Amino acid sequence: MLDQRGFDLWADGYDVTVGLSDEENTYPFAGYKEVLGGIFRTVMEKRGAVVLDIGFGTGTLTAKLYENGCVIYGQDFSERMVEIAAAKMPEARLYQGDFAEGLAEELRERKYDFIVATYSLHHLTDEQKVGFLKDLRERLAEGGMILVGDVAFATREDLERCRREAGDEWDDEEVYFVADEMRKDFPELVFQPVSYCAGILAIPGRTGE
Repeated sequence: MLDQRGFDLWADGYDVTVGLSDEENTYPFAGYKEVLGGIFRTVMEKRGAVVLDIGFGTGTLTAKLYENGCVIYGQDFSERMVEIAAAKMPEARLYQGDFAEGLAEELRERKYDFIVATYSLHHLTDEQKVGFLKDLRERLAEGGMILVGDVAFATREDLERCRREAGDEWDDEEVYFVADEMRKDFPELVFQPVSYCAGILAIPGRTGE
């Protein structure tokens, strides 16, 4: 698994690397653009939405939301990624910090219409994912929603099939979402498959928030 230094070094070539995998329909980024597009369309249904992006990387998604009138907050592990994204979104509130250790204190002070995470939470264990997502859900405004776009599968069988097909390319250090298993803690979760190895998970806020 990449440490902060690794992410910093990869930052400038990240978009190219992801784009090649998406265009060639290969693991792990097959469906990447469609995943981001689906989340973008959902967020844009609310005019001027306040959005928190967890692991925003170079700002591929959030820069588009920013350009279309959303108020952007974010946290990323890599200082270099923060620099690249900040150049695209000078008025966004972006913070560097390891989300494996939780949300930056500055980001805990307000509520968000949408909390998005694209290709970032697979760096957490399943137990860490559940705890972090429960914490994030408490940060949602009334009617808010968490949208996770990532390497994700409907069932464990689908994941194992992809693992076999990926062969040596499979990354054993990353922990991918299995929607059926996540519903034990988030029964209201909705999973939208986008490719054979990616999809969008939507978790609404608690009723009455």
